[in-house]
Amino acid sequence: MSRFPLSFFGLQGSRDIAERIATRLEVPLARHEERSFEDGEHKTRALEQVRGHDVFVLHALYGEPAQSGNDKLCRLLFFCGALKDAGAARVTAITPYLCYARKDRRTKPNDPVTTRYLAGLFEAVGFDALIALEVHNVAAIENAFRMPFWHIETAPLFASHFAAALRNQSPGQPVVVVSPDAGGAKRAEQLRQSLEPMLHADVGSATMEKFRSGGVVSGGLLAGEVRGKVAVIVDDLISTGGTLVRAAEACRAAGATRVLAAAAHGLFIDGAPELFATPAIDGITVTNTVPPFRLAAEAALRLTVLDVSDAVARAIAACHDAG
Repeated sequence: MSRFPLSFFGLQGSRDIAERIATRLEVPLARHEERSFEDGEHKTRALEQVRGHDVFVLHALYGEPAQSGNDKLCRLLFFCGALKDAGAARVTAITPYLCYARKDRRTKPNDPVTTRYLAGLFEAVGFDALIALEVHNVAAIENAFRMPFWHIETAPLFASHFAAALRNQSPGQPVVVVSPDAGGAKRAEQLRQSLEPMLHADVGSATMEKFRSGGVVSGGLLAGEVRGKVAVIVDDLISTGGTLVRAAEACRAAGATRVLAAAAHGLFIDGAPELFATPAIDGITVTNTVPPFRLAAEAALRLTVLDVSDAVARAIAACHDAG
């Protein structure tokens, strides 16, 4: 048990998920104010005593019409600085969606390694730890951030969901978990290992070939057996949905009987029209780290959204107890 009292803040734009997590933790959300000024600058300050507290600040750093990802990042960074100045014993950032997490290496000359710069910003303002959910590359984040990093994996959550759905909709049918690219193979394997004991059956694995250059995606080879099976394609996020569509069409062409798609973060850029129009995918599942505000009402009805608040609450409790 931590020797410091716990304070939990949820910044504007992330209030809904913060309230769900606070309910799970059985603690009230700490009070704060956020003010915006005419020139676009802003100020955020705690309205409660934080001196000597173990403080957790939640903000999902996705862009939306009201605030860009950059706006949210600045609010989070500046608020942490204010909390440290106010005497907080420890400040932990909770980012259900972590911006700039995908650019973790140079793929072309003079490329920025944005993840490393992000880590430098977090360290400069005084964050003591980071809790994030299903980042693109766990090893890259661990290497970039020198502070303690708590990673929440979505494999157990998706496994529970799909195990129930498959027992109801495709009882007895063999299942294969598909990664849409080689980089996501470990994530797919985590889901496969979580799903197997729940289904009490062997679950196969398959991987799609994928190359990206200049924003153009190519490659169509599918390695692994999907014929006669339900294919569950899993990725860390959905942007335009093109990657999932390519993988789903390849699975259908190779004989998959049904294709289900899952990703932790549903960005759905421009409404992801290709994703929701394709007949190759039977169902799409995401978590509530990013609200599906870009989707038309008809598309949103086809989406299943899983709640991550319990997993985040457990990570906060574990981090607090470890402190």
